[in-house]
Amino acid sequence: MRKLIVLCIVSASIILACNSGANKETKEDSAKMDELHNRASNLFQSIASLELEEPDPNKVELGKYLYFDTGLSLNRNISCNSCHGLDNYGVDNLPVSPGDDGSLGNRNSPTTFHAAIHKMQFWDGRAVDVEEQARGPILNPVEHNIKDEKQLIQRIKEEGFYDELFAKAFGGDDPITFENLTSAIGAFERTLIPESRFDHYLDGDLTALNEQEKKGLSIFIDAGCITCHSGAALGGQMLQKFGLFSDYWKETNSKTIDLGLYEISGDEDQKHFFKVPGLRNILHTAPYFHDGSVEDIRDAIKIMARLQRDLELSDEEVDNMVAFFESLSADITDEQKANPFDAL
Repeated sequence: MRKLIVLCIVSASIILACNSGANKETKEDSAKMDELHNRASNLFQSIASLELEEPDPNKVELGKYLYFDTGLSLNRNISCNSCHGLDNYGVDNLPVSPGDDGSLGNRNSPTTFHAAIHKMQFWDGRAVDVEEQARGPILNPVEHNIKDEKQLIQRIKEEGFYDELFAKAFGGDDPITFENLTSAIGAFERTLIPESRFDHYLDGDLTALNEQEKKGLSIFIDAGCITCHSGAALGGQMLQKFGLFSDYWKETNSKTIDLGLYEISGDEDQKHFFKVPGLRNILHTAPYFHDGSVEDIRDAIKIMARLQRDLELSDEEVDNMVAFFESLSADITDEQKANPFDAL
């Protein structure tokens, strides 16, 4: 009996010790999760936390028609949706896009998803919002190739289709103007802001990311990527030199050397400055960089680490970061994707 009692005591002690160790590990893991979440919450913003103004539904309806209308190009060959496909995360997955006459542009077409929460538009940041951005491609001789505002407005008025839509959206005696047209396109693009699992994580659901994704998030923060890729869009807030530690084209094998912001400013100190792209849906928007020169996301991550941070990331670190990027994926609804002209 005495031996049995001793054995029971020893067994109980072992069990208590094991439970104590397990509880300690659980508490440590929980503390790490909380710490990572706190760090992330200070660096990024969820979509739900943004104070976004709800766009006028009449402008949104009009803007969607305009977004899909090939009549906004000279030869009626392309629309906004041609280069920024809503059924493809707002891109065409081409290095550079063909315009109305088949000519190619010189910079990659960025996604329209989440563009409305960026502080600037275009790779050189020359437009302040999506409404101003909408003007550029329409009047660009390589893109939509419309000669001037007057030509486009005259065409739209002659068609008659848009009379009621513009009147509902803007009112007034003569609502069909170029300013109203770009305002409507911008209103529609302001609806293209889907939430991802990373948003749910930031909003407090610590289970929204798996362990590998959390490792990737931690590496992303510790590697200093957040110097430029922070905020709600994980980018889109500033211009930065591409190639802080060496010439970017040596890493990307770019066919041409783009001078970036210098082409507008003429300031020597602004050579090779580009808008920092947002990283939402980054796994779906290849190829990468301003010229679409890199196809694989893993190559792009390693190139950025070398060029911007002077770091060599291991394959494991890159794989974990790619896993984190998957948590940034978010799509719009089928209703939003649908071409409104198909229902006519």
